[in-house]
Amino acid sequence: MYNEAQPYFYGTGRRKKSIARVRLVPGTGAVTINKRDIDDYFGLETLKLIVNQPFGVTETAGKFDIICTVKGGGISGQAGAIRHGVARALLKADPEYRTALKKAGFLTRDPRMKERKKYGLKGARRAPQFSKR
Repeated sequence: MYNEAQPYFYGTGRRKKSIARVRLVPGTGAVTINKRDIDDYFGLETLKLIVNQPFGVTETAGKFDIICTVKGGGISGQAGAIRHGVARALLKADPEYRTALKKAGFLTRDPRMKERKKYGLKGARRAPQFSKR
């Protein structure tokens, strides 16, 4: 298990409404999200792949354990936030990873957000149902 005195690399990731606080600890590649295993937390394989993408790009798979706390948003946004945090933490571990991570687009904060609801409409763009009479 993780020892508090052990050195680690920290990164904050954000996506939509999700915020992930990620710690990378030298280890075997275990992923813990909100004190739960990744298989327990994310049901879909695609989300697990998203979380581990930065390791594939930097060829550091199995060298770090991920310990992260994530809150807000849905599971897809949370996976994206964790990926962003992992990429930022890897950058602190070794600045030479910057070019590979930047080229893959993992260091860029995804700016897409939910559009606000406007008055006179039922949603952001959804108009009320039209009726002739």
